[in-house]
Amino acid sequence: MSPAAPARLLLVDDDLAFRVFTSALLRQDGYEVVVAGDGKEAISALRQQHFDLMLLDLRLPGTDGLRIVEALRLWGEGIPILMISGFGTVEGAVEALHLGADDFLTKPVEPDMLSARVAELLERRPGAVVVPGSSFAGMIGRSSAIREVFEAVRRVAPTDTTVLVTGETGTGKELVARAVHAHSARHNARFLAVNCAALAEGLLESELFGHVRGSFTGAVADKPGLFEAAHGGTLFLDEIGDMSLGLQQRLLRVLQEREVRRVGAVSARAVDVRIVAATRRDLRRDVAAGGFREDLFYRLNVFTIGIPPLRERAADIPLLVEHALRSLRAKRPHLTCSPLTMRTLRAHAWPGNVRELLSVIESAAIRADGQRIEAQHLPEEVRSALDAGAAGSDRYRVTPSADDERGAIVAALEAAGGSRSRAAEMLGMGRTTLWRKMKQYGIAPVGDVQRE
Repeated sequence: MSPAAPARLLLVDDDLAFRVFTSALLRQDGYEVVVAGDGKEAISALRQQHFDLMLLDLRLPGTDGLRIVEALRLWGEGIPILMISGFGTVEGAVEALHLGADDFLTKPVEPDMLSARVAELLERRPGAVVVPGSSFAGMIGRSSAIREVFEAVRRVAPTDTTVLVTGETGTGKELVARAVHAHSARHNARFLAVNCAALAEGLLESELFGHVRGSFTGAVADKPGLFEAAHGGTLFLDEIGDMSLGLQQRLLRVLQEREVRRVGAVSARAVDVRIVAATRRDLRRDVAAGGFREDLFYRLNVFTIGIPPLRERAADIPLLVEHALRSLRAKRPHLTCSPLTMRTLRAHAWPGNVRELLSVIESAAIRADGQRIEAQHLPEEVRSALDAGAAGSDRYRVTPSADDERGAIVAALEAAGGSRSRAAEMLGMGRTTLWRKMKQYGIAPVGDVQRE
């Protein structure tokens, strides 16, 4: 099957600097972007091409953005519309949404928030395929690191190969296991899970292999274990590295012989179960230290999927936050997240990974009383991660090509009437940085007058 084409976006805005920087951001996200400077160009583009989403300025020369929304909906055109404007007011947002726009953002637009909203709107389309993918089988993200996980699941799921999922606590190892099951030929059978670190050795043995009546005190009846219960399906063994050496030996035999013997039983029963195991530990190190059987390790380590920690895929945080906010909006419909909050969340190291992030968002939503989550609503350990340097770090900025950047600077200076201070503010850079770039690109002050 050939890969799906990237989603095509139409960006309509009369501000050249905004068009240049925003289109660069969207292209970095993997989308195809067509730009228009006014309503006439936008209508022409819509008549000539199919678009998956339109980003539309509220105020345009000639034709008002609201009138374009109204016309499109009267034509029956269902393209998702994200309104963007520097003149954003509650009244303008309400009117845009009333006429049929799908969402509304105000300038200056936080790049992370824009990326998250675009991905969300694209995902709402029936049968939508977003490139790059931002969700897969309950997993969310668009970073290259998490897309590698998506691809690994797609490759191994149709097979019956044993899978070992590795990653820190809270990264979503069970989600990966469920995705493997859901995309396999076993998807109509049972998916059962057990945490090997949560049960004492005797209990875990009984849970996995079952027991016969009278095999130990309290065994008042025969009981099938999870291997038998999952026959034809998938058994997820979470935190396999915490299993005792004795149970490891029994597990190895099940994997080798494809049969299981209940505790206290004489005969064995054939089982057809796919094993997906997971661990937060370094099993190779445990093998070297004698804490994990080498033969079992090689039986489990046929195909490994490593889940990166959240700190290594910070680009996914806006999407994860938006996912959390959507689930909370059922009871808090006005819940949003400020740009500073988003930057703060991206700066945190997240030792608890996605699980910690979702917990923080839920807690902050309560403190924000269902309105906009500000930085002060976050826990102290999260707020402290963002210092003044991180707040202005270039990793939150778009990095367009030199030609695009030069064009944006010229456009901003012209729009600002030659004022470097105003142009720098429009471009999101310091006045000294702007002056240095003007010298770098050989841009003379507008009217040959150096205006502040």
